Amino acid sequence: MSKQREKTESSGGRRRRSAQWVKWGFRFLSGLAVAVIYFVAFSLSFDTPIEHELKKSTRRIEEEYQKLLKRYDTLQQVLDNVAERDRNVYKILFEAEPILAADEDRVRNRDFRQRLERMSNLELGIWFDRQLGRLYQRVSNYGAAVEAEQERVAGDLQRALSIPAIQPVDNRILTLLTASFGERVHPFFKTMTQHDGVDYSVPTGTAVFATADGTVRSLQTRGQTSGLSLVIDHENGYETVYSHLDKVVAMPGRRVNRGDIIAFSGNSGLSFAPHLHYEVRYRGKAVDPVNYFFMELDMPRMRRLKEISGMGMQSFD
Repeated sequence: MSKQREKTESSGGRRRRSAQWVKWGFRFLSGLAVAVIYFVAFSLSFDTPIEHELKKSTRRIEEEYQKLLKRYDTLQQVLDNVAERDRNVYKILFEAEPILAADEDRVRNRDFRQRLERMSNLELGIWFDRQLGRLYQRVSNYGAAVEAEQERVAGDLQRALSIPAIQPVDNRILTLLTASFGERVHPFFKTMTQHDGVDYSVPTGTAVFATADGTVRSLQTRGQTSGLSLVIDHENGYETVYSHLDKVVAMPGRRVNRGDIIAFSGNSGLSFAPHLHYEVRYRGKAVDPVNYFFMELDMPRMRRLKEISGMGMQSFD
């Protein structure tokens, strides 16, 4: 009986120890599971110092990238505007559309875009920042060049507008110019005298136009042989004279543009019949006005006008 009791107690002790090991193992595994769950939850909710710094660095890079994109867009708009102004200058200077990019350039641009797509973010950022610096410099240089070219074109345009280039009266039929520049028979003295302008046989009250931009310099009264006469200074060595007028619209000191009505023709002064006497002077010397109708007449009509004006050997003044 005693041996059987010892065996029973020994077996019960082993079972108790086994149960305790199972209990402690279960507690260990439960604690480990809780620790793992806590660690995962903590990792998802909170960043480690290294992760925090990495996220801050990433945010800064993203912000800088967005700023660079905005700067790039702004510079691209400026460059497009400068390119449009350059095309306008090209059209003004050459009266033609700018030359389009060649097919090789389009292929080169496509390959370049593909190369950019293969770059890493770091490489792209470095390249992008470098290109922005170059683009700033190009825009600055290009803008300065365009402004200088525009100033030059504006100056050339102003000089062109200040050169006599149209007829002083409406002479589309060409037959109104009856006395040309050169030696002509004087209508009163019947001698050959130098005729410093051209005569348009037009009725009194015909509108007279400024043939170029300028300022009315002087107005002569009817007491002169040229009658009521107006002189425009074009401020580039050229002057134009309009004589034997009936009425003047533009008074001395007034700024006039090409095509403005400045007076009406008449028969004042020493005049054989109602007409307009028109002169072009360059640096004080009278020149043939017929050579200064190039904006209004093509070469065939210019030759025809010279033929018609050369038929009249007598001037009207």
